Amino acid sequence: MSDVADSTDDPAVLVEYLPPDDPAEGSGVTALLTLRDPRRRNAMSRALSDRLVEALDAVVADETVHAVVVTGAADRGPAFCAGGDLDELAAIGGSEGADGEAAIKAVYAGFLALAACPLPTIAAVDGPAVGAGINVALAADIRLAGDTARFEPGFLRLGLHPGGGMTWMTQRLVGSQTTLAMLLGGEGLDAAAAVACGLALRRVPGEMPAPPADHDGTATRSPAVLEALRMAGHSARAPRDLVVATKASVRATGDLADHGAAVDVEVGPQLTSLHSPAFRAGLERVRRRR
Repeated sequence: MSDVADSTDDPAVLVEYLPPDDPAEGSGVTALLTLRDPRRRNAMSRALSDRLVEALDAVVADETVHAVVVTGAADRGPAFCAGGDLDELAAIGGSEGADGEAAIKAVYAGFLALAACPLPTIAAVDGPAVGAGINVALAADIRLAGDTARFEPGFLRLGLHPGGGMTWMTQRLVGSQTTLAMLLGGEGLDAAAAVACGLALRRVPGEMPAPPADHDGTATRSPAVLEALRMAGHSARAPRDLVVATKASVRATGDLADHGAAVDVEVGPQLTSLHSPAFRAGLERVRRRR
């Protein structure tokens, strides 16, 4: 495990490289990224955003990493990300013009880097995801909600407009009605409600483990994290270039209106995969089972 911050007292992203169960020849690893700022319940400060960008840059550059799981440290009970840092937001509110815009966009940079990640990403949400914390979860490809998960926008209570593309990301998943209910109707979502409206893929039941005695953020995994790692292991066992190409095709075809255009997007990468050693090995495994 490597920690991209210099001190456990500072906002940090803990990075662990975990092999899948039953790894195959050529398997890679899953990078487990744990947001950690216990004093602020993992609130998305400029410092934590910077650490997240650094961690994602490192795992994307590492050819052994085939998938990414993001979660929050549970030093003081389950918490995914308790929104933006209120002191920083207040300071930004006192700035003007380009300085304020640059400062707020620096806070966005962490979850925007997650959204741009070419590898498959899964958010394992335990405890509250508030405001910017929802943005972090929405930036992932897949969201799993533990029993304690709670998605709370919280902007209106603060007299704050949503930011970071939250209105766009939320509408794409759950539509305008649920988005407006969350942002203007005060509707928070627990795990079951998040699954029912499509914000999360599924609820992962089970009790949270006790916080670690050494408080380094690496407690026994929660059920949501374990399930996220299991899912990520499917990509970790596959060739990295195939994983990246498949995600790229999903992105490229997502807004297409024409089936034929989607065929054109996929045909090149599929032909490339047909020539790969991984396909030949997979074909041989299937033939041996006949």
